Parts: sequence; C-alpha cells; structure tokens
Amino acid sequence: MPGPDPFSAPLLPLPAQPDGVPWPTAHWPEGEVSDGVELDSLLEEAFDPAGPLQQTYAVVIVQAGRLVFERYDGKIPQWDKPGKPVVRDTPLLSWSVAKSLLHAVVGMLVGEGRLQLEAPAPVPEWAVPGDPRGAITLQQLLDMRDGLDFVEEYEDAEASDVLQMLFGRGKPDMAAFAADRPLAAPPGTRFNYSSGTSNIVSGIVARVLGPGEPYRQFLAERLFGPLGMTSATTTFDEAGTWVAASYAYAAARDYARFGLLYLRDGVWEGRRMLPEGWVDRGRRPRSADPEDGDFYGSHWWTREGPYGTFWAAGHEGQYIDVCPALDLVLVRLGRTDADHSEQVKEWRTGVIEAFGAGATPGR
Repeated sequence: MPGPDPFSAPLLPLPAQPDGVPWPTAHWPEGEVSDGVELDSLLEEAFDPAGPLQQTYAVVIVQAGRLVFERYDGKIPQWDKPGKPVVRDTPLLSWSVAKSLLHAVVGMLVGEGRLQLEAPAPVPEWAVPGDPRGAITLQQLLDMRDGLDFVEEYEDAEASDVLQMLFGRGKPDMAAFAADRPLAAPPGTRFNYSSGTSNIVSGIVARVLGPGEPYRQFLAERLFGPLGMTSATTTFDEAGTWVAASYAYAAARDYARFGLLYLRDGVWEGRRMLPEGWVDRGRRPRSADPEDGDFYGSHWWTREGPYGTFWAAGHEGQYIDVCPALDLVLVRLGRTDADHSEQVKEWRTGVIEAFGAGATPGR
C-alpha cells in the first residue's frame, strides 16, 4: 500500500533542550558520540581531499544540545595571497544557506505583524494596476512558487539570471533586478528554485526595517546576538539590501547554533524568538524538486525518512541538517563541485543513519 502523503503527513515533534544542558550562547556544552555510532570511515571520507567530497573545511555535530564532534581542515583559496587556514573561528561563506537565515528574519516580522504572508507582496515594481505579478504573495515567494521567469543557471553567464544578478548588471540592486522578471507561470502553480526570489524577499525586509544599517542592526540584535553567533556577518548590495540569497559568513559552530534554534522550534534560552509554528511552516513539504525528489518547504529543504530531517543548503556543499527524531544538528562546509553533489548527499545521509543506528542520544 502507498505510504502517507508527504505533503499532509504529521511532522515529527521538535525536541526541547534537555534538562541540565546549558544553551550554547556563550560556550558550547560538550559531550561524546554515543557508543554504537560508527563515524570513523565517514569522517575519513569527508576529509580526504582526493575523495569524492573534495574539500571539506568543517564538520560540526551537535546531539542533545551538546557539541559531540568538530573538525577543521584545508585552506580557503585567495587569489592574491596564500590560502587562509580553516580553524574553529574561521567565518565560512554560506551561499544559499543564507536563505534559511532569511526565513528566520521574515518570521520575526510576521510575528510582529509587520509582514503578512497571504497578502500581495509589497514590491514596488508590481504595484502597477493590471500587473499580474501584483498577485504574488509573500508566502508564495518563500515557497519558491511565485511564477517568475528566473533562470538559476551557473554555467552560461548570458543565459543565467543568477549570475547576472550577483556579478553582472543586476549587482547594484539585486532585489529590483529579480523583481523585474516577467511571469513564466501563474503565481502558486509551479516550483522554481530561485536566488532572485530570496533577494526579492530581502528587499521587502529592507523596506520594512530600513535599508543598510538599520537592516544590519536588526540582524545583529535580533538574530545573531541572541544566539551568540559572534562570527556572523552579511553582505549588502549598493541599494542597502542584504544579499540573502547567497552572502552570509559564519564559523561552523555559529551555523550549528542557528540549526539548534530551528531544532528547538524557534526557542532559545526559554524565550520564543520565532513565532509558534514558524519552524513547521519552513519544514512542511510544499513542492517536490523534479531533479532529485527532495521536497521544498519555505526556504528550507526536506525529504521523506524516519528522522524528519530538514536542512539549509548552499552551493558547493554547505549544509545545516536538522534531525528532530535524533535531536541532531549536522553542519558540513566545504567546496564540492556540482558533479559530486550526490556524494555529499549520500555522506550526510550516512552520518545521520549512523546516529540512528547508534545508542540512545543524550549521554
């Protein structure tokens, strides 16, 4: 018999911080990998520069609120000087992991009533009477179901909207560049993963908070600061919009802090930072990726499986995996080309399944 519909199946519950385990705002509490969790071969594979994962800069694993493993390796290439060694405090580029950080910011503004999910998105380019893009909602933007004709192509610069946005004619005002794209389908009718869409959302946020410094201050005071993400920085374009499709920097431990926020249902140190139900909105499957069958929620990825795993994903193999059933956060950062992306997925699955086969979490 067919299994439950993944789009309507109940979500696995998100675990609370275990009693007696400090929150890692200032310092990570440390623990040990449980007996029975076999990781040696997987970690050897991850840090083998001749292997299919190519270059892994950092792996951080958190279970039951404790840091149970971390390792750093390699050097970040620099065109004009020797490579920069990767250590515990090295800020590493998020690429599209930033999209999930943006999801948290939008959640805060929705919770305050400053943004409405189901209302037409407040985008100036679409406010012309009769413009069909005026019907696009903020929820559809978060779901990547806006219908805009945006090409997420990384090889052919002339055909690629994302390359033109990040490095070409759209670079000064990326939200405006993306918002100028016409519709390719009625809003809400198709899934199209688009970095342009995330920058449109970030442009909306910039207009609510104020571009440039007010936006940067909100990130520091409302997201990074409360979590203790002291290494986190963001890149803004000339229009004062955070390039939230692609550009955040943080050390691996700080990405793990963000993953733990979502594992804890948006609660940190007993205080609710994200509206109740916001994490579920992010991890609830809404679309299926036709290329690999993974599901997309709202600026988070997810898939079927026994652990309820959902994740933030970035170019060249940046990942924050959040596994409710195992009370687990897995961070992997590095440089793996697109031809080997499937091997990174298999490696992440292997690590998660190793914990699933091991002893009860929480030692």
